[in-house]
Amino acid sequence: MVSIAQLPFDEAKIKFVSNMPKLNKKSSVSKKRHVPYAKGFTPPTNRIQLAAIGNDQNLAEFSPGSDDDGFFSPVPQPSDIDDWLAQYCEEGQTYRQFYRECPWLSSRKWVYTKQKFNSKGNTILEKYPEGKIYLLPLGKFDSDHCVDFNHLQEFSQIYLGIDVVSMPGIKLDITNNVVSWIEDSLPDESSRGQRTSSRIKKQTLNARFNSKPKQYQIRVDEVLLKLKRKIPDDALCMIGLTMSDLYGDETDLFVAGMAAGKHRVAIFSFSRYDPTLTFDIGDWYGIKQDLNGIHGEERKRIILQRSCKLLVHEIGHLLGIDHCIYYDCCMNGSGHLREDFSQPIHLCPVDLHKLQTLVGFDIRERYQKLLVFYEKHEMCDEAEWVRKRLQYLDTSKGSL
Repeated sequence: MVSIAQLPFDEAKIKFVSNMPKLNKKSSVSKKRHVPYAKGFTPPTNRIQLAAIGNDQNLAEFSPGSDDDGFFSPVPQPSDIDDWLAQYCEEGQTYRQFYRECPWLSSRKWVYTKQKFNSKGNTILEKYPEGKIYLLPLGKFDSDHCVDFNHLQEFSQIYLGIDVVSMPGIKLDITNNVVSWIEDSLPDESSRGQRTSSRIKKQTLNARFNSKPKQYQIRVDEVLLKLKRKIPDDALCMIGLTMSDLYGDETDLFVAGMAAGKHRVAIFSFSRYDPTLTFDIGDWYGIKQDLNGIHGEERKRIILQRSCKLLVHEIGHLLGIDHCIYYDCCMNGSGHLREDFSQPIHLCPVDLHKLQTLVGFDIRERYQKLLVFYEKHEMCDEAEWVRKRLQYLDTSKGSL
């Protein structure tokens, strides 16, 4: 997954160059060549994989099953020089390391938070009983963009087991090669929130434009600074989401987003997740659309699947979960869009164990809710995987 760096609480830019061809049936079945892992990276053995799961590895919920079950494959060997593990040597984060280092599980209140804290709690929901995850739309999310913000909220809440709340959106106005950040109905500070001001707050954002074709990108660091000022006191984290393309500096083709982990805020873009788009390998504005190949509901389904996966991956980082090197997993790193799109949406046993310990949800109940979501949105591959996993759990010994 396009990802914040290995240290999830440091500020980091999420960046890759899109040099991928359009994904279609022909390219998806082409023969893959293997390239070397990054120097120093050693693929984990089966023994290392099982040890990384932790002491509960023999329980059905955290068992990877047999090779014949096909649930959790090893992390794939790189097939492109831009693949994540062809570029970066990652040590991985075991369950024990997560449990020991995650600030949300500390007996002391995390210094960067403002909400109430219960030192005797075991999970993040017990330690921070008022804590929520906030999603903030930046710009439009409508039928033209094929992304329903409510679906993103619903999925992330099911997947993570934490309350996810949508905040009032920030409007973007793009006029005469100027991008403006617009907030209205601001609270009047002198009235202590009992009435609102009618004035509109409008601020110009740093952006770059190209007239042929008409494309624009917003500079990401300035947006992140504005988000830091808006995070609610009871927020575990706040994620800004946009359909606008982003960049970090003038040398970038684009960035997927940026996170400031210590401030618990991040901004991510879904602008390049539309399967009808193709991208130039040299120019940031080289974006073309072909609506003849993928139509209507199929296009919406693909965008939803890709967007949901990016969202929970990045929130996972803000909750303390690093990149996974043990299995083919939602928490794998990715170096480009094609690698991102090929990765699964489910968590491997290592990272499921981390998230379950952090939140305390019932794993079977979580799978049941995910199955309902996948079936409702015709995410057939994901639904079939969960259905088989539930059958495996029902027929296996052991329970939480």
